[in-house]
Amino acid sequence: MRRVVETLAVLALTLWTGLALAQQDSASADSPVQAADTAPVAATQPAGPVPAYDDPEWQNLAKRSEEALQAARASNFALATLREDLVNWRATFLGMQSANSGRIRTLQSQLDALGPAPAEGESEPDRIATERARLNEQLAELRVPVQLATEAHTRADRLIAEIDALVRQRWTEDLMTRVTSPLNPEVWPQAAQGLRDATRALYNEARSQWANPIRRDQFNNNLPFTIVLAVVGLVLTLRGRMWSDWLSQRVSARTRRGRGVVEFVLSLGKLVLPLAGIFLLSISLKLTGLFGLRGENIIENLPAIAVNIIVARWLTSLLFTNRDGGRGNPLEMSDEALNMVRWLFISLAWVLSAGVLVKLLSDTADIGDAARSVLMFPVGAIAAVLLWRIGKALRQYDVPENDDPGQARPYRYFLAALVGRGLWLVGIGALVLGIMGYARAFDLLIYATTGTLFLLGAVALLQGLVIDIYSLVTKSEEGAREALVPVLIGFFLTFAALPILALIWGARVSDLSELWTRFREGFQIGSTRISPTDFLTFVVVFALGYTATRLLQGALRTTVLPKTRLDTGGQTAVVSGLGYVGIFLAALIAITTAGIDLSGLAIVAGALSVGIGFGLQNIVSNFVSGIILLIERPISQGDWIEVGGQMGYVRNISVRSTRIETFDRTDVIIPNADLVSGTVTNYTRGNTVGRVIVPVGVAYGTDTKRVEKILREVAEAHPMVLLQPPPNVVFQGFGADSLDFEIRAILRDVNWVLSVKSEMNHEIARRFAEEGIEIPFAQRDIWLRNPEVLPGNTAPKKAEIADQQPETEATQKTTAQTAHLDEDDMDGDGGDGDGR
Repeated sequence: MRRVVETLAVLALTLWTGLALAQQDSASADSPVQAADTAPVAATQPAGPVPAYDDPEWQNLAKRSEEALQAARASNFALATLREDLVNWRATFLGMQSANSGRIRTLQSQLDALGPAPAEGESEPDRIATERARLNEQLAELRVPVQLATEAHTRADRLIAEIDALVRQRWTEDLMTRVTSPLNPEVWPQAAQGLRDATRALYNEARSQWANPIRRDQFNNNLPFTIVLAVVGLVLTLRGRMWSDWLSQRVSARTRRGRGVVEFVLSLGKLVLPLAGIFLLSISLKLTGLFGLRGENIIENLPAIAVNIIVARWLTSLLFTNRDGGRGNPLEMSDEALNMVRWLFISLAWVLSAGVLVKLLSDTADIGDAARSVLMFPVGAIAAVLLWRIGKALRQYDVPENDDPGQARPYRYFLAALVGRGLWLVGIGALVLGIMGYARAFDLLIYATTGTLFLLGAVALLQGLVIDIYSLVTKSEEGAREALVPVLIGFFLTFAALPILALIWGARVSDLSELWTRFREGFQIGSTRISPTDFLTFVVVFALGYTATRLLQGALRTTVLPKTRLDTGGQTAVVSGLGYVGIFLAALIAITTAGIDLSGLAIVAGALSVGIGFGLQNIVSNFVSGIILLIERPISQGDWIEVGGQMGYVRNISVRSTRIETFDRTDVIIPNADLVSGTVTNYTRGNTVGRVIVPVGVAYGTDTKRVEKILREVAEAHPMVLLQPPPNVVFQGFGADSLDFEIRAILRDVNWVLSVKSEMNHEIARRFAEEGIEIPFAQRDIWLRNPEVLPGNTAPKKAEIADQQPETEATQKTTAQTAHLDEDDMDGDGGDGDGR
């Protein structure tokens, strides 16, 4: 048995030793320092190819773009194609810049854990140096694709910028190109010949098409369907507005709530039905097969020709009308002015549509720029005159006739006057440019200004629709016009219209997309880049944290703290402190979640903090004092305090100041620094017990012991007075007119001190009247010198008083000063005019 035990002990010892050695070997193998010490350091090898950077397609695209920019002979279409490809590659390289970011951060953290590298002339242990070299090698290898992607992104970005600059330069040069003046008679025959060539080309195309048997068969086969489409198109074009107007009037008459919304929805028929009719007419004309390429080009652009007229009629029917229930007449024009402005807008739309038709005709003849300017000048000149007339009609709002100086003018009047001045200048400037031969600038100014007017009308119409929808939701029409939400939505609509305005004035879609790309990439401050995504993440996380803080504050204020023994001031301090901590943590978590690195702003923030510290030291002092008040709580919400000559109840302790409500129900704002550094009297700190002092005077000759007994009974009988300690009656002394006593008593609640004092005075007056104790009052004798000189004194003169003092220079002076007084002006010292 003994041998068995010894054998088992040897086996157990052997097993324990083996496990210990195995654990030691495993720990040695897992140690990075030892592994790095035993493993040979890998030799630095050249980096492999980067997938996107070394792509031949990218390299060829960049080379072709550079050559095209250097030669500057490629067309705008070719440059646009190159630019589109460069934008795609730039987006690819932008995504590659974040490659290996997680692994790079891990390696950088490991390097930071090893501490800073030794300075020159210093050394560190071999294992640490080997590990540092290995980590640096891996970090450099992982950063190669990021650095190459950054370089390629910069290259693509600069090529895009060069293409945009070249296209913009060409557009500017084309805009400022000057041709022969359209008033020069030498170019008139060319314009007339070009117009004849255009009409002749259209006629010859139609004639050749009719001469073709295949086209005639096509015409005969499609004739029934063509007639149906043409009839439907004509009916919709000519009668669609009338149907929509009739339906709008019928429905609006039966609708009370949401009449504006119903009107707007039904008014869309004035826009959709005529446009649909024009499309059907265009399709019916194409189905005839009688038009060639030039004719079909004009037919396909019929909707573009008619859209100006249709949109103008739709906008003016809603914006310039006095019909009941509409959103029209926002400028409160008279009926005559409304009709004139509406006619000017519709005439302007007809003229611009005619200009589009003339431009299409001139394109079919391929005439020169000088002859084209002659054909376009009459249309543009009429449009310029109409714009000038519209501007003149709106300039009346510069100085309204019935403007009240004491009342602020509506902002829409200011905008109308501003637009009027602009249109007035555009009308004159466009005519000058057209006469001088700047045909492209002339056309751009006319058409862009008209497009801007249509855009402003659409924005105004949508803002009115927002107000109508808001009034429908809130069931308050008057409140909707004064609410903030429709105004904010109106600002959003205005900003949303800015890209459309830029396109109207010649901007390209690629320019807007480039601005959007720049916006998405964010902006950089020092080494910190802030993108809209980061900002949105920050706002969302902070909003969630702020909401959670407010919810927790509400739960503590209404559910948890009322069940504790904390007073009202302590509960307010806990809730306020939780709010400060919660908002700080919400901001910290939001910054961390958004990935905003503020370390690069540390120096700038430090410099700014010094300057701000001097300028805002009072605010910072009040903020720190507010925190001290919440922690030390020398005063609390609801306390009755006196500070700086102001007395009242503490209603709120905020970050910067404390609000005190006085007994006059007025608010006094006290800086927190004054409460911390100044002298504050707190009447209710800790408890509401306080003392009341009631002074009483009795006539000389009164039994003082009897008075003391009555006053003591009055004090002890009041329910607000504490009997422990008992109230005390003090015989203060001998006054000028009375024997002075005081009641000094401790009250249960000092907040009732005035009421207690008043009630005691009432009881004292009643008891003194019952006991026959007299309360004295001061008496005054008035002596008048020379009463006979007072005006209105008709009493007979009496003998001079024997002891009358001789008249001196002083008495003469006093008599002269009081000669204007009458008997109503006589009063004693401190009296109330009763002569006592």
